[in-house]
Amino acid sequence: MAAPVRINISADLRSLTRSLNDLERKQLPFATAQALTAVAKSVQVVEKGAIRQVFDRPTPFTVNSVGVKAARKNNLEAVVFVKDIAAAYLAPYEFGGTHKLIGSGKTWLNPKDRALLNQYGNLSKSTLKRLEGRPDIFVGSIKTKSGESIGGVWQRPTDVKAVKTAGKRGVALRGVNKSGHLKLLIRFGDAMPVHQHLNFEMRARVVINAGFRREFAAAFAQALATAKR
Repeated sequence: MAAPVRINISADLRSLTRSLNDLERKQLPFATAQALTAVAKSVQVVEKGAIRQVFDRPTPFTVNSVGVKAARKNNLEAVVFVKDIAAAYLAPYEFGGTHKLIGSGKTWLNPKDRALLNQYGNLSKSTLKRLEGRPDIFVGSIKTKSGESIGGVWQRPTDVKAVKTAGKRGVALRGVNKSGHLKLLIRFGDAMPVHQHLNFEMRARVVINAGFRREFAAAFAQALATAKR
């Protein structure tokens, strides 16, 4: 995420390894690395599940952005991380703030027509590009009767059954506006504060506290059983 979340289990490790013989001490780094990696993978599974619960139809890209860097016996640190692109827009759900504006845009796009959204509930770049090429669509601000100025992507009304795309003979334009008045498809505005909370760090602590001792016991037993004597 925006800042690394570090959870130290050294106190647990000391209490588990107070009275060790030489063979056990030799196997300790390997077993510890195995245990750290195993519990990190457990955190990864739980965090992916949480993303699916917190967000409505998250994309596979977002769910799979949670990764794990395994520990090594010469580097006893396992890392559960969120890949950079996803971390940028997930950070407000962990640390607070407003929705991240993706790309170079400085305007929050608030779709008003659900038909524009893809299967994940998102407004894709290809949809925006398609709208830009339509003769019945324009981008601008409209002043309402109450005096409010609303900027966005608007669709002009049409009373014909089909509108031809400019420069393309015989190609019918789907989704024409038959309401008789302007239709707001996407409203422009400032980024809104996020309301959902991911609780990435808290969830990770719960998983680690519940599972590290178990994972370490299993890894240590395996290391001793396969050690050369």
